[in-house]
Amino acid sequence: MKQANRERGVVIWFTGLSGSGKTTIAHRLEEKLLTAGVPVELLDGDVVRENLSKGLGFSKEDRDTNIRRIAFVAHLLQRNGVFVITAAISPYRAIREEARSMIKDFAEVYANAPLEVCEERDVKGLYAKARAGEIKGFTGIDDPYEPPSGPEVECRTDQESVEESVQKVLDKLVELKYLER
Repeated sequence: MKQANRERGVVIWFTGLSGSGKTTIAHRLEEKLLTAGVPVELLDGDVVRENLSKGLGFSKEDRDTNIRRIAFVAHLLQRNGVFVITAAISPYRAIREEARSMIKDFAEVYANAPLEVCEERDVKGLYAKARAGEIKGFTGIDDPYEPPSGPEVECRTDQESVEESVQKVLDKLVELKYLER
């Protein structure tokens, strides 16, 4: 597998609930692309929030600002031929569409798992804290998550392995002519 056009990058935008598998799939996809010699950067939502969006809270306005920042950095990298993988909850459909309109080459990947599965996977205990009222505005509990209406890829992470999900994304990137076999 190789990059189809060295001047053409793409933003692979993972969205989904906390615990849906976004970051796990994103890291495995990054490994595969690096192994294939594709220039790639991973913008993990937690890392970006700590370094680029420090001080932002979790109000809708702050979440939108965080996503705009991720989209801006992703766009800068993508227009220079880099494959950019983002893994952020990005709960609101309108701000994801805003990111899509800013970025020429964009592939949305919906890491789809039922809330119950995400809660079972929650190693940080965030869902339990949200249900106990210790965390306010937690996506999926007392703040909405708006699933994508037409993602390029939907990974049913409760039904498929990480490798199967990664392969679905790779296959779509080939179909969209960002990669060649």
